Amino acid sequence: MKFTAAQIAALLSGIVEGDENVSVSNVSKIEEGKPETLSFLANVKYTPYIYETEASIVIVNKDFKPDKPVKTTLIRVDDAYSAFAKLLEVYQQYAGNKTGISSLAFFGQETVYGEELYAGAFAYIGDRVKLGNNVKIYPQVYIGDDCQIGDDSILYPGARLYAGTVLGKSCVIHAGAVLGSDGFGFAPQSDNQYKKVPQIGQVILEDFVEIGANTTIDRATLGATVIRKGAKLDNLIQVAHNVEIGENTVMAAQTGISGSTKIGKSCMFGGQVGLAGHLTIANGVKLAAQSGIGTSIRKEDAVFMGSPAIPADEYKRIYMHTRRLDRLMDRVQQLEKQLSEIQGHNSEV
Repeated sequence: MKFTAAQIAALLSGIVEGDENVSVSNVSKIEEGKPETLSFLANVKYTPYIYETEASIVIVNKDFKPDKPVKTTLIRVDDAYSAFAKLLEVYQQYAGNKTGISSLAFFGQETVYGEELYAGAFAYIGDRVKLGNNVKIYPQVYIGDDCQIGDDSILYPGARLYAGTVLGKSCVIHAGAVLGSDGFGFAPQSDNQYKKVPQIGQVILEDFVEIGANTTIDRATLGATVIRKGAKLDNLIQVAHNVEIGENTVMAAQTGISGSTKIGKSCMFGGQVGLAGHLTIANGVKLAAQSGIGTSIRKEDAVFMGSPAIPADEYKRIYMHTRRLDRLMDRVQQLEKQLSEIQGHNSEV
């Protein structure tokens, strides 16, 4: 499918500078631009590429001022990065607009679904499941009994929803993610064995939540593990039982959150962050990659680094000192030598 510069500009409320009839059928990086593709320029360090790119159309900010002639057609917008993201979203909707129910999909008893459902081959939908409008269930997805999935949600191949899991509207569950598996609950016994504590709660995702590939979210022991509206979780994240993640919080890959920890809204966690259980993390907290959090953080918008984590400013000061340890040791040894010489001289006197 091809789109002209004029059509794209209309979609983005942009201004065409160049040939408004030039068309594109794909996208590309500006440094790897090819004819009939569209790219964008948002980072100033990529500016040199705009003078040599072969991309037919480039989206730029309205305040972009070229230093020399540009051969490609420009579309000027308020925010090139956001505009390009919007365009990719539209493109994805066109490309992934699957509908229809495969004859190889299985539906349990009393399951109901809305309009424009897509269910791929070998998808399993259990009993009493409720599916909204425009839900897309790719091949080999498993949806257990009594699950609920809101309008416009997407489950990619191999996603697993255990019984009772609830998804809001416009959620995205990537391949291999598991929602609703048992929380890690075992009671130690007098003979040093462990007795499993039944996990009878559920997992609830509010609207616009995205869960990355192979991420796991455990069901609650009682009540619910809750991911609030707009939260985004990367691949390979572990969320334990009874955790609550606030609105619009984002987490990078390999983060692990222990049971019953409550995380505020608009937090940002780097990769491989680890949190102990039963903690409270305030709104807007930022945790650098590989931070280890063993105590609650109650100050909003705080930034922490390190393991165990401490405030970022303090961590940076300590880090700079540790980089100078060799020189400090040399100075200590010199001072000790001088002190020894002075003491030896005094004893002779």
